[in-house]
Amino acid sequence: MPPITVKEIQALRDATGAGIMDCKKALEQAGGDFDKAQGILQAQGIATATKKAARSARDGLVISYIHSGGRIGSLVEVNCETDFVARTDGFRQLAHDLAMQVAAMNPRYISSDELPPGENGNPEEVCLLQQPFIKDSTRTIQDLVTEYIARTGENIKVRRIARFALGE
Repeated sequence: MPPITVKEIQALRDATGAGIMDCKKALEQAGGDFDKAQGILQAQGIATATKKAARSARDGLVISYIHSGGRIGSLVEVNCETDFVARTDGFRQLAHDLAMQVAAMNPRYISSDELPPGENGNPEEVCLLQQPFIKDSTRTIQDLVTEYIARTGENIKVRRIARFALGE
């Protein structure tokens, strides 16, 4: 196997947001295969997110999104553990993407845990975290949040959502 180059490590870091040493180890485990290394880091991110799920998330942001034309808008409250993370550009982008998702897809619930007994709706349609991401349909909103949890090392929760449309 040829040695892992700095460019390969940087490309994986740019794609995943993982640390330099984590990227290097993943590339070594994957034998230099970029896609396999991404899978390894994603699995580690899921494990990290699971560990952090019990931690309190009391800081964060309330973000609004108004669709062009001003006929549809949404509000989303996204919480994290510290105000330091809440002020980062990445966290703001995550919250903005979630608000756009709510405006576009009109979920009624945040997760399938909130579905009332006897609800007829498909969780992939009515639950925000199960919906495919509007910017990349190969990922769900839960995947997006999990990736950011792995990036920041903090628990992140979508606390509340609201969508407004003229005439509804």
